[in-house]
Amino acid sequence: LHYPLRRQRQMCIRDRTGTHLAKLISQQEHHDVILMDEDPEKVDFAYDNSLEIMPIVGNPTSIRQLKHAGVEGADLFVAVTPSESANILTCMIAHRMGVKKTLARVSNYDYFLPEYLPYINGLGVDEMVYPEALAAQEIYNGLRLPWTRQYWRLFGGRLHLCASRITKHSPMLGKRLMELSDLDEKHFHIISIVRGRESFVPRGNDTLEANDIVYVACNTQNLDTVREYCGQPKVDVRKVIIMGGSHIALRTSELLPHDMSVKIIERDLDKCREISELTNDNTLVIHGDAADSDLLISEGIRNTQAFLALTGSSEINMIATMNAKHLGIPRTVAEIENVDYLDIASQLGIGNIVNKKIIAASKIIRHLHRIDISDAKTMAIGHGDVLEIVITEGSSITKAPIKDLKIPRSITLGGFLRDGEVYLVEGHTILKPGDTVLVFNINASDSELDDLFK
Repeated sequence: LHYPLRRQRQMCIRDRTGTHLAKLISQQEHHDVILMDEDPEKVDFAYDNSLEIMPIVGNPTSIRQLKHAGVEGADLFVAVTPSESANILTCMIAHRMGVKKTLARVSNYDYFLPEYLPYINGLGVDEMVYPEALAAQEIYNGLRLPWTRQYWRLFGGRLHLCASRITKHSPMLGKRLMELSDLDEKHFHIISIVRGRESFVPRGNDTLEANDIVYVACNTQNLDTVREYCGQPKVDVRKVIIMGGSHIALRTSELLPHDMSVKIIERDLDKCREISELTNDNTLVIHGDAADSDLLISEGIRNTQAFLALTGSSEINMIATMNAKHLGIPRTVAEIENVDYLDIASQLGIGNIVNKKIIAASKIIRHLHRIDISDAKTMAIGHGDVLEIVITEGSSITKAPIKDLKIPRSITLGGFLRDGEVYLVEGHTILKPGDTVLVFNINASDSELDDLFK
């Protein structure tokens, strides 16, 4: 096999996480993508001429077939099949074959514990991703700030990135961003606006409209200021109802504080018995259908602040959250794994959206760049990536103040970490080697990012 591009990327998949990831990587510059699966139907999409993916039907645990696929020349090997043991085994084989970096999807949180991590790394697994745990963490973070549509803690929790809808009560409504310049410098920085199905990096002449979703970077002390300027009410989540006893539901219930009342409603009786043995004391497992409004009312839905629809069906989750909104729940979350539904769900206003494929893929995509990306996240609302980039010596972005640099319109900088302190990026900011900067990217090419930060 001959691979003409500069890098190669080897993947073996059986689920939609791998499919989504393969498509993302194929859109990047300078990457070959080899996709392997035993089921021909699972790789059939890769024959699309618009995707630069080489599909191979084969067993990813077969040394002979991995050699035939050219795995020995790969820079990154990603195993994201539903089988944890198969993923670890294939990474072990790929590592022994000389792959530079391996990554496995796992479903056991113990592997991430400091006392066990050296054993996993010693087997040849360099990185791991646990999509259900990542999704649960994102849900938990969102419940801490229920007025947000998406919420991330960056730089070890020192900087916050909040996505929130602009309501009719917002004092920013109808104002151009240049009119908020003094406020931005003191309190927060609007780095992206999602309007309808369009995401864009705002400029000074852009005006905020009702129902816009804004992505805002701010310090901890200014979180409440951001809420007020978005026109959002303050909500204290004390009671939560979860629809579906999935892995994400269980992991979320484990993360929630013990003084919070949690109810998990599951249709399958055997599953109810199983998960009731695994939940904390503050969690009650109920056998029933959470799509039934009468059941929800009898279980106190009107006195509940958050409803999480976490079944395996995107359609059921969307309908259930719309019903919960109708019943007056201020905070709703829907797991929507069908990527085609994401824009529709956002327009319907069903609440927060969780997609574990996107969350997991963002953790993997950061390995594709030649620059030092310490973390990466992908927007579920709109389009774009949030990157934490460590600036190295000689980087182009250190040569002048931000306002004097030729930064592509699809890239904006939100804040930066220097010597343990967080600052918002302003026009006169001069970044230095060793700084970690928050970068928001909408469809910028690999070369544009690399040229700016390399």
